[in-house]
Parts: sequence; C-alpha cells; structure tokens
Amino acid sequence: MTSASPSPSDRAAVPPVRSAKELSAGWLALCMNAPSLVLAGVVLIFPLCYAAYLSFSKVRIGELRRGFPFPFYGLENYARLFEDELFLLSLQNTFVFAAIVVVIEVMLGLSIALLINQQGIWLSRVSRVLVLLPYAVPPIANGLIWVYIYNFKLGFLNRVLYQLGLIQEYVDWTGVPETALYSLTIPYIWRTLPFAILLFHAALQGLPPELYDAARVDGAGAWKCFWHITLPLLRPIIAVVVILRTSFAFLVFDEVLAITQGGPGDATWVASWFSYRKSFAPPFNIGLGSASAFVLAFLIAILAILYIKFLYKRID
Repeated sequence: MTSASPSPSDRAAVPPVRSAKELSAGWLALCMNAPSLVLAGVVLIFPLCYAAYLSFSKVRIGELRRGFPFPFYGLENYARLFEDELFLLSLQNTFVFAAIVVVIEVMLGLSIALLINQQGIWLSRVSRVLVLLPYAVPPIANGLIWVYIYNFKLGFLNRVLYQLGLIQEYVDWTGVPETALYSLTIPYIWRTLPFAILLFHAALQGLPPELYDAARVDGAGAWKCFWHITLPLLRPIIAVVVILRTSFAFLVFDEVLAITQGGPGDATWVASWFSYRKSFAPPFNIGLGSASAFVLAFLIAILAILYIKFLYKRID
C-alpha cells in the first residue's frame, strides 16, 4: 500500500533543509569581501600604520642605512613641528588656500549647477559636456598649462589683461609673495570645480518639483523658491561638498609642485609640500615629515566633525 504524496500546501510548509557545508549570510559576506579587505589592508591600512610608526621614530639617512627597526623618538617629532616657524607658516597658507578654494567652489559650483539644470536654456546642454573637461586634465598637466598662462613675459594672462587696459604693466603672478599663493587657487579651482558641480547637479535632479509648483501658485518668485526651498533641501549636499573640498584642498600638492615649488621663498609652502620636502629632500627627515602628515590628517578630521555638526541638518 503506497502512501499518498504530500499536497502542495504541505510541501510549502516544510522548511528547507540546509546543507551542513552551506555558509551563513555573515560568513558568505566576509568571504565575498575578503579580497577587497586584503587589498585595502595592503594599500591603505599597512602604509598608515607604518607612517604612524615612523612619526614616533628617528628616521634620517643614517637610520635608513642601518635599516629597521628605527630608534624610538616618542613625541619629539610632534614637539619639533610646533616649534618650526616654517611648519606654522605652511599651516597658515593651507588654511588660507582652503578657505578661498572652498568658498569659491561652493558658490560657483551651485551657480553653474542651477544654470545647467534649466531645461529651457540651450546653453545648459552644451555646458553639461564642457564642464567635465577640466576634470579630465591630469593635475601635473594642469599645473604646467598654467605655468605658461602665468608666464611674466609671454603669458597669455598678462597679454589679455594689458590689452584690455586692466593692468598698466605685466605682473609676475607667481614670482612675488603677494600674489603667488592666490595665483595657485585659480588653477586648482579650474581643475576641481566640476566635482562640486556634478554633486550639486545630481542633488538638484532629486528635488521634488511639486514643491516649486505649489510655491509658484502662492506667488513665490525665483529668488524665494531658491532661498526657502532649494537651499534648505541642499543643505546636506552642501555639507558634503564643503567637507570633501576642504579635505582635498588641504592636500593640494600637484599645482604647488608644477607652478611654484613652494616659492618664491616660502610664500607657497603648504602642509603637504612641507611633509614632502622634509621627507624626500635633504636631510631626509622622514620621521618629521610623517608627523606633519598626521597633524594635517588630524586637522582635516576635526574640520570634518565641525562641518557635520554645524552644517548638516536632517531634513524632515
């Protein structure tokens, strides 16, 4: 006598049998992400830990020749940093550079994003393509381009300004301390501005149009719509742009290397250039250079926390 086969409802009620060799969801996720975690550890975590070790060590040419392990130096490198007038000047220049860059990029980035977001303007379609071109230029190539633009005798900038009557004589933009640091901000902004524009443009695409329709019905103009709808809704993305652009501006290096190399004198020494020169130029004080890099990273982290606390507000 054969037993009756289970009905479809009975089969659905039977829990699936899990093989003894089947991995749980957590272990499966760990195995799938293991290659990325190993790569991140090799590329990021190990160099960071090694740089931290160097910042607490005495590492110069003599120690490099003798090899690992290096003499422990404690907090001496960090103490020497804040007694170094050149390091304090580099931090001051970095703050000035970052403040100028971030303010201009946020204002210009939002303005251009609003322009290319307009559907009825034919120029907006062209601008969406052209705005990406500076972002495709390598940083060193961008710096070399601006070296020729700023050239005192043959530079395009001096020639145009002189022909327009805006200057009475040619200006050595990167050759005098009064203008050198400010001259570096223009090539940097030209290269990195598309990043802010893309973020703002993507955020504008996600704003609900019904809010603007309701505001126009109530008689609100373009400025009131921007001030009371667009700007409050963009506050989170503005905070993100400010944090990211501040972090990157604090790490400016390529334009300094290509255009001024810290000159004239020490007028364009910034924190990243200080770390580079102390580590890879005579007397090759790698411990001091590593310490200055960690001080810079700590300052960036503090600024990011302050930005998030005072700029980022949850939209209800």
